[in-house]
Amino acid sequence: MDRRDFFRRGGKKAAQIAGQLSHAAAATRADRWIRPPFAVAELDFLVGCTRCDACIKACPHDVLFSLPEKLGRHAAGTPAMDLPTRGCHMCDGWPCAAACEPGVLKVPDPEDPPATVKFATLRIDEHTCLPYLGPECGACASACPVPGALTWTDGVRPVIDRDKCTGCALCREACIVEPKAIRISAVASEAG
Repeated sequence: MDRRDFFRRGGKKAAQIAGQLSHAAAATRADRWIRPPFAVAELDFLVGCTRCDACIKACPHDVLFSLPEKLGRHAAGTPAMDLPTRGCHMCDGWPCAAACEPGVLKVPDPEDPPATVKFATLRIDEHTCLPYLGPECGACASACPVPGALTWTDGVRPVIDRDKCTGCALCREACIVEPKAIRISAVASEAG
């Protein structure tokens, strides 16, 4: 290997590492919010999103909102999901993703089942969920649109199957206790 090849390879490797670090940093910051369905990787999302609000306007259930200025200029104005308050109804045709002209929300193939979407990770807080404390509840029983994602131990206590759960948070919206017995956390966005 001559000197020129050495520096060329070294430069490529340095650029590759810098890119990986940028993607990791963006993904870490994004742990504070949940992107709309089918969002590309966070750094690509931030670069490509025009902040046009088309996806927000297309959501018939007002689940999407613009991130505020206080989160920094890179994220401000980009769309996020208000899953702690409202569940995503996983609408037919995914109007939010279909409205995205820059393509940072990738419209899925109609043959893909909705369960392939992963918005967030949900878990049941056994310290606040009524069936774990003694009384029966069942408020979330009919809220889950994904077969097998929300099941019942002994027919009484709800259990979330993380492999099947999309994180749509409709069960959280249906929960009647405060604070909500279903905890929600962001899932790192995968390039789609």
